[in-house]
Parts: sequence; structure tokens; C-alpha cells
Amino acid sequence: MNVLLVGSGGREHALAWKLAQSPLLDRLYALPGNPGIAEHAECANIAATDQRAIIDFCLRHSIGFVVIGPEAPLVEGLADNLRTMGLPVFGPGKTAAQLEGSKAFTKDLCAREHIPTARYDHVHSKDGAEAALADYGLPVVIKADGLAAGKGVTVATTEQEARDAILAIFAEAGATAVIEEFLEGEEVSLFVLSDGTHVLPFGSAQDHKRVGDGDTGPNTGGMGAYSPAPVLTPELEARAIAEIVEPTVAALARIGAPYSGVLYAGLMLTADGPKLIEYNVRFGDPECQVLMLRLEDDLLPILLATAKGALAEVMPHFSRQTALTVVMAADGYPGTPASGGTISGIADAEANGAKVFQAGTRDEGGTLVAAGGRVLAVTALGDDIGAAQAAAYRAVDALDFPTGFCRRDIGWREIARAG
Repeated sequence: MNVLLVGSGGREHALAWKLAQSPLLDRLYALPGNPGIAEHAECANIAATDQRAIIDFCLRHSIGFVVIGPEAPLVEGLADNLRTMGLPVFGPGKTAAQLEGSKAFTKDLCAREHIPTARYDHVHSKDGAEAALADYGLPVVIKADGLAAGKGVTVATTEQEARDAILAIFAEAGATAVIEEFLEGEEVSLFVLSDGTHVLPFGSAQDHKRVGDGDTGPNTGGMGAYSPAPVLTPELEARAIAEIVEPTVAALARIGAPYSGVLYAGLMLTADGPKLIEYNVRFGDPECQVLMLRLEDDLLPILLATAKGALAEVMPHFSRQTALTVVMAADGYPGTPASGGTISGIADAEANGAKVFQAGTRDEGGTLVAAGGRVLAVTALGDDIGAAQAAAYRAVDALDFPTGFCRRDIGWREIARAG
């Protein structure tokens, strides 16, 4: 089978690495890919959002299955257009992808289905947003209603921070926002697969969104993660699936938009139980990296079963070990990242079993250089969280990336609990 992977980040490198191991695979292609993905797939310089060119590529290369990595082409309806051609696709259609594409869509669905989540207001103007603030204490959460690559959320601890966030959102014409109460608790990520009918748990993880050690500084797309996240106990996971995920999948099926793909539920574990923070309609980045390292099965038949409505026939197996990934970002991230910094030492970093997934990289005449904010995801397994963390940072220290930086405390909450 010829498989096409759409995307170019660290998540897609992890997927390409895992898909390339499948005996079912004839050829793996990636659009547009990156230098790391190119080690496993034939890459072509076609943007993930160029639907016409992607469809043409599928026809010319006898593609039998398409795996869509990032959220933007899903929100724009790529999966629908490919399915119209009769191609099986891993990824939800345009309407279901609004779970990530519109914060208000998700919050309104939660309200209708009585899904536990934060109290909220959907606001359509700067004045409306400032008026809504009066109904919330501090801190308060302010979200741009749209795709924001993980950075469209402000947790405001002062009135001035809240007003500044509102001002920034409504500087764009036609913008809307969601004002939410701040939920107390610990965040955790739950991944499930859905074929529109069945829901299958697919691992847990804990991300680290803040740029600095100790969860300080601005939000990023994610500076590291580990899996599994023991704080999401089997009991809490079962409750989250029953009270949050399954009602969501059922609601989408009722409106004629069955959810097919991976559904990533960002949860807050509150004193009242799990509550939904937000949904993503694709594998997280860097959570995908730790999930793929732990997955012991062939990924391709699992994704195919999801696409073909046959999830009841598969049962994924994950390693009991812990996987931990450390993101190396370019200096200046999440502001304006330094571009062009040279990267070497990947073979040394991988010598002891770690895996370096490439995200924002490019090849310049045989030299690997930084070409984005988050550049590498250095990932390792260990028998426990401490061993996984130690292995990942040994690999980080074997790299030579002078214009890059990372957090040195990924996994700190679980390390503290384990200690």
C-alpha cells in the first residue's frame, strides 16, 4: 500500500518513523515533510494546505491511504475532499474538526450535552468581552476563537493582563473570543481513537506549555511531555471517556458529522472530577512523539481500522515503560526564533537508544539548520519517569545546537510524586 502523510513537524516525523516500520507499507510519501521525515519517506514540496495539489499527488502516485497530521488542513476540509474521491483518510471531516477550529463550537456542544467544562461566555467585540469580565474573578482564561498553534490562550492574573489579551484578539477584524472561568487542578492529555461509532483509549500524556523551567514565562506549542501520565488513573480515565469523550462523539454522529481520527482531550483534574479544557483533532506535538515511542504494535493497521470503521477489531499495546521528550527550541521562541543555527550530533544523541524527532529543520547543502521555533524533540524510554528523564537529557547534552535551548525540568511533577 502507498501511504501519504501530510505535514512537516515533529509529530509527523514520529508518525513517519512508526509507519515506515509497517510490513503493509509499499511506499511512504510525505508533503511537505522535513529532513527527518525524509529518512523514512519520499518528500515533495507541496504545502499541507494546498488541497488541489495534494489530491493531484494522490492520483499520480496511486495513494491508498492518507494520514493527515496537522490541524489546519483538517479544519479546511481536506479529509472530506479526499473521502469524496474514495480514499480512506485518517482525520476528521471539516465539521467535526471544528472541535479544534472553534472554541465556541466546542463550548456550545459541551453546554448542550452537559459535558463538564469551565463556565464561559462567547464574546464578539472588545466591549462585550470587557463587560463579560465582570462576571469572572481572577485569574481568568481568555481564548481566541480559532486556530492558534497552541498559543491563543491567556491565563490572566490581573485586570490589565485580561484587557491586554482582549485588545490583542480584537485587533483583528471579525475576531471572537471565549472568556472562561479558571479551573483549579492538574492538566493532563487523554488520547482516544474514534471511527465515528467506537471509542478506543490511546494513551495519556502530560505536556509542558510554558517556555521556562518551573512552568514560567509565556505559553508555547509545548516544550516537552511524558507518557503515560499516572495522575490520570484508570478510574479517572474511564470517567473522562464516559462523561466527556463519548457524549462528544455521539453528539457529532447525531448531527451527521461522525468523528473519525484521533481525538485529543485536554483535561483539568478538578476536585469535582475531570473537566474538558479543550479538544484537539490530531495527535499532540510533542505528545505524539512519546506515544509513538511507547506503541508496541504496527501503527498502520490501527489507523486504517479507524478510517474504515473497524476499531472494534483492534487493541493497541503500549510499553509499560515511560517515554519522555524534551523540545529544543530556537533562541527567541516563542517570540521571533533565531533561524539558520547549525545542528549536529544527532547520531551521538541516538547512540544509547534515544530518538531525535525533527520539527523546524531544513537541509542547507548537507548541513542541518534550524528553520522554526520548536526545532527538535529529543525522546527516550526508561523504566520509570526518572530513568526516562535522565536518558532524554543525556541525549540532549550529546547534541550540538548552539542557538537552541530547552527546559531542564520536563516531567517535574511526576518526578516529585515519584520521589
